[in-house]
Amino acid sequence: MINLSKLFFLFIFCFQFLGFGAFGQSNGFEVLKNLEIMDQIYEHLDLYFVDEPQNGKLSKTSIDAMLKELDPYTVYYHESNIEDYRLMTTGQYGGVGALIRRMGDDTYFSEPYEGNPAEKAGIKAGDKIISIDGKDMHKKNSDDVSSALKGPKGTTIKVEIERQGEGKKTIDITRDEIKIPDVPYSGMLENKTGYVKLNSFTQTAASDVKAAIEKMKGEGMENLILDLRGNGGGLLIEAVKIVNFFVPKNTVVVTTKGRVKEENRVYKTLEDPIAENVKLVVLIDDGSASASEIVAGSLQDLDRAVIVGQTSFGKGLVQRTYDLKYGSKIKITIAKYYTPSGRCVQRLEYYDKENGAKPKEVPDSLLKTFQTRNGRKVIDGRGIEPDVDIELQDLSRLSAMLLTGNHIFNFATDYAFKHKTIAPAGEFKLTDAEYAEFKTYVLAREFKYNTASEEMLKKVKETAEKEGYFEDVKADYEVMLAKLTPSKDRDLDKFKEEVSEMLEMKSFRVIISKKAVRLTHLDTTKP
Repeated sequence: MINLSKLFFLFIFCFQFLGFGAFGQSNGFEVLKNLEIMDQIYEHLDLYFVDEPQNGKLSKTSIDAMLKELDPYTVYYHESNIEDYRLMTTGQYGGVGALIRRMGDDTYFSEPYEGNPAEKAGIKAGDKIISIDGKDMHKKNSDDVSSALKGPKGTTIKVEIERQGEGKKTIDITRDEIKIPDVPYSGMLENKTGYVKLNSFTQTAASDVKAAIEKMKGEGMENLILDLRGNGGGLLIEAVKIVNFFVPKNTVVVTTKGRVKEENRVYKTLEDPIAENVKLVVLIDDGSASASEIVAGSLQDLDRAVIVGQTSFGKGLVQRTYDLKYGSKIKITIAKYYTPSGRCVQRLEYYDKENGAKPKEVPDSLLKTFQTRNGRKVIDGRGIEPDVDIELQDLSRLSAMLLTGNHIFNFATDYAFKHKTIAPAGEFKLTDAEYAEFKTYVLAREFKYNTASEEMLKKVKETAEKEGYFEDVKADYEVMLAKLTPSKDRDLDKFKEEVSEMLEMKSFRVIISKKAVRLTHLDTTKP
């Protein structure tokens, strides 16, 4: 039976923090009733379950399951994974300073950051992670391996690795404070055009972008490309500051509206712009979300920039983090945000879905049309639609196979170790001799792949056989099949330009990543 002191605590909790007055007596009773039931279930498990319950694990599982019914952005941070929260907000975390990559059932170090603990301890790209502090990492996902590598500055872990040609060895790595820069690259392109790649919106995002802009203005910059592709967002206030670089003081950038009246806020620019007359292009894609969409959407609504790329993700929700007891935190969705024209870009509706159902897009019938400052039409509920839509080209089957088979990655990693420096972005090109080296490397590997044309032709054969026509066209079929059957040697020449571009991009990023820059949010984890 639940004791009176527990009941009194639950009543005070509901009254003070959930508020009978704010939510109504019936809702207050419902909260109290369910909290009491949860407490009784927990108590009975603790008293009577056949095995000793893992109370901490039970608690976290129940919290995560409860929050899952809301939206994917309302998250509980247990004290054990508080480093994930620090990385999200500051770009800093306690760890070893290396990228890791899952290949098959194992995880490998893909690139140690220069001057950071992993590199100092002797970790090399390509080292397979066998165990961490005695715990087997075989078949563990990248998140689990990353969590095992993270931890407080100054703590030491034992990492057992397997290195090609050297076998297994155990290396002690002392964790340190790792800082991931928001701006991994910036520089001048041709025609007085500057380029800034912004990866995230942590507490230093605006200052990093400002430093890059001012440096390039000193080099004669008149045009700027702000690259927000793959940028999943971060702190709202940093987005407001970045928009402020391009628009006048006292301009409305974003408005937030929530159930709690105090969350209804208007964010305006507070300073004079530093690049008011610079011509601006913003690059986005389907990985651009949240704060990225505030920047792109605001500049689009104000007709201050041309938005280029693909339609953005569509996250129009605002979160705030609250401290809990015992070093834990909770991040809660508190409001929706609206760009200057009045639109909310939120694509998915989480709140009206049935239990276990997937969220659905806002119906087309509920979409509204808004106008930019100059009268151009924009819609809500679908992310940010670019002013100039760039359709992504499909990769050839060969290129897809080279990517998924890690051949691009392995060659680029080897290339990076042979070349400590690299030409600026846009200027770096592989030589014919270097591509020939890659071709030799690939042809020595065993793999097979089918072209779409080959698969379609085989389906035609099956249909012709069923209809009794195949013998009449057999000779023609075999000639066509011979021409369409993949040849690694032939196709490496046929798709040389496409494959070279992937190699150049990956090699460039691997070399730059040695300065503690992320490769990409899509295929790496940051331990």
